[in-house]
Amino acid sequence: MKDILKVETISQYNTLKEIANRHPLITCFDSADAKPLQSGKFNFGFYAIFLKGVNCGELQYGRNTYDYEAGTLVFMGPGQAVEIKTQKDYNPKGNALLFHADFIKGTPLASKIHTYTFFSYELNEALHLSEKEQQIVKDLFSKIDYELEQSIDKHSKQIVCNTIELLLNYCERFYERQFITREVLSQGVVSNFERMLHAYFNSEKPQKIGLPSVSYFAEEFNLSANYLGDLIKKETGKSAIDHIHLKLIDLAKDRIFDADKSISQVAYELGFKYPQHFNRLSKKSTGYTPREYRNL
Repeated sequence: MKDILKVETISQYNTLKEIANRHPLITCFDSADAKPLQSGKFNFGFYAIFLKGVNCGELQYGRNTYDYEAGTLVFMGPGQAVEIKTQKDYNPKGNALLFHADFIKGTPLASKIHTYTFFSYELNEALHLSEKEQQIVKDLFSKIDYELEQSIDKHSKQIVCNTIELLLNYCERFYERQFITREVLSQGVVSNFERMLHAYFNSEKPQKIGLPSVSYFAEEFNLSANYLGDLIKKETGKSAIDHIHLKLIDLAKDRIFDADKSISQVAYELGFKYPQHFNRLSKKSTGYTPREYRNL
């Protein structure tokens, strides 16, 4: 098994790319001016956004390999491991923005960075941009690059963080557009999710495995849990976990009136490890505990 090279700091990454270390916590550069990374496995300790300008060689995440085309935006969060297979005589093009979590500490962005779920999407769920969208991203990269070239003053951090936040907000919009333009595929995933959810509860899996998680179904689709959750939310208005809970309550309403079964038995059949968890979900969803609902 290949060793994974941990790249914990921005300065360490800049050294690998042979680019100037203008700030210890953030870097922004044109890939054409930087040295390509050697093939290998890497684990980055910071946020990274790459805009690919040409076919860039293979990237491998988990068991899957992807070869990106021009105009693809790739996101990586801290701690993600990726394998890079660089093509021979590869001449990189595109732009990159990398920033450490410490850079945004104390800013409004720090409190909402976790809401940008695409940082934990898998690589095959990258964002494919139109030419106009690419230009918007390039302009924002350029603004950040300009600030890093200036002498640091009391406005520098706020301006850069605001620009990063604006970039991420645009990316959220572009992802919503991508969900819409791939609506047929999205609807297929949603209908299959509902079918798989029904099949799960009509098997012995709840008793053997327990309550299904979003991650369980995401693995079946070969998607990340966040991507599946966001896709379902965009299509239906409800999160994936809401769909699971609604299915649970719907089944519970039928099974709870079987007088031969105790509330604990019904909870176990549905996959709850502890009956009190069933009580809490029922109370939250219907306003009644299972026993109160049965007595109605």
